[in-house]
Amino acid sequence: MDTSWWPAVAAVLVVILLVLLPRRARRVRRAADPPHGPGPLPRPEAGELWSLEDGRPVLVLGVRGHRARIARITGKYDDRSAGVIPLPPGVVGARGGFLEADRVVEVSVWEFARARPLGTVDPAVWDEVKGLGGLGGPGSSG
Repeated sequence: MDTSWWPAVAAVLVVILLVLLPRRARRVRRAADPPHGPGPLPRPEAGELWSLEDGRPVLVLGVRGHRARIARITGKYDDRSAGVIPLPPGVVGARGGFLEADRVVEVSVWEFARARPLGTVDPAVWDEVKGLGGLGGPGSSG
């Protein structure tokens, strides 16, 4: 009986174990992490407008796990910034505002624990900015 293929099978099994074990260990470590704030984990969703603790409004572009990609909204137009998207009146305040699309940041969802929701963004505006999140559309939570 020819057994020359056994070392190849053993090598494949070792590679599979080396790939799968670290992933499993990471998954277990994440599940054991204590919560970072009081109460349940906040659940912001893509397409929602929020006022963070500092009072600045933001648009949630996407959520994955415990991280959210957001773009800040300002009331002042800055012509030095190429990534500013004007928002129609009523989106945030009576005068509208400007989405700082060139300053997309990722924050912990715990930032929303002391924030207050402002509603959802207009579908026409969402169609223009949804690609900035890279995490899906409204209702997706990654």
